[in-house]
Amino acid sequence: MKKIGIFGTSGFAREVADIASDLGFHTILIAKDQGELDAYGFEGEIVLERDLGQLGDIALAIGVGENAIRQKIASRYSSQKRFANLIHPSATFGKGQRARIDAAQGVIVCAGVRFTNNIYVGDFSIFNLNATIGHDVVVEDFVNVAPGATISGNVHLRTRCWIGTGAAINQGTNESKLEIGPDTVIGSGSVVVKNCEGNAIYVGIPARRIK
Repeated sequence: MKKIGIFGTSGFAREVADIASDLGFHTILIAKDQGELDAYGFEGEIVLERDLGQLGDIALAIGVGENAIRQKIASRYSSQKRFANLIHPSATFGKGQRARIDAAQGVIVCAGVRFTNNIYVGDFSIFNLNATIGHDVVVEDFVNVAPGATISGNVHLRTRCWIGTGAAINQGTNESKLEIGPDTVIGSGSVVVKNCEGNAIYVGIPARRIK
């Protein structure tokens, strides 16, 4: 059986391990230190990051939701290791869209996610349970789309932005995509109807900047 090492031992890392298992991998969680060796509810193998070299040339994934931490892990290893995309079998794709995602690396697509078509997906992005991504969307690297979020067509998600659980991003246009700035957080259940600046937090219906 092919093996994959998954950075992290938190709940999300275990969810990523479930996807990998569904895809036929033998999963090994990679703990940062001794304090992370006890992963509640995970009955498989766990190794320390310092012992990663002992695993040989296996595929890797990052089961860490925090965008900045995920980027740090990727920066440490992407030049020497290969990162797999983990795409749950229940995810669905418009014409030609799966090939667009396969061109990226380190992408996590959870159960029930739906992509339409002509969507650019950056490296190490996360699409959590039952999220929907509309046509002509651009998703940059290290973005996190939380469970049940809805991204309408012609939206641009900048690097490391976070779209909260159940949030809705309204549609942009062909000429001017609705943009969520880099490192911006959209609160759970919020409805975004206009561009959001970078390094900010937006919440509410309609979403307004609070920080």
